[in-house]
Amino acid sequence: MPNIKSAKKRVRVNAGKAAANRIEKSGLKTAIKKARSAVAEGDKAAAGSAYINAQSAIDKAAAHGILHKNTAARRKSRMARSIASM
Repeated sequence: MPNIKSAKKRVRVNAGKAAANRIEKSGLKTAIKKARSAVAEGDKAAAGSAYINAQSAIDKAAAHGILHKNTAARRKSRMARSIASM
C-alpha cells in the first residue's frame, strides 16, 4: 500500500477506471455473443438488429480505448460478412 497521498489517490482512480473498463468490456462481449448466436440460429432479422447493437458497442469500446480501432473494424467486418452470407 502506498504511503504518499498522491500515490494513494492513483490507486483509487485506477481501481475505478478498471471497474469501468470491466463493465464496458462485459457489455461488449454480451452484444457480440447475441449477434453470433442469432447468426448461428439462422434468424436474419434478429441477426441484423443484434449486429446494429454489437456495432454500436464495438464503436464505443474503440472510442474509449478499450479496443484498438483496427480490432474494432476487423470484428465489425467479420460480423457483417457472416450476416451477409446467411
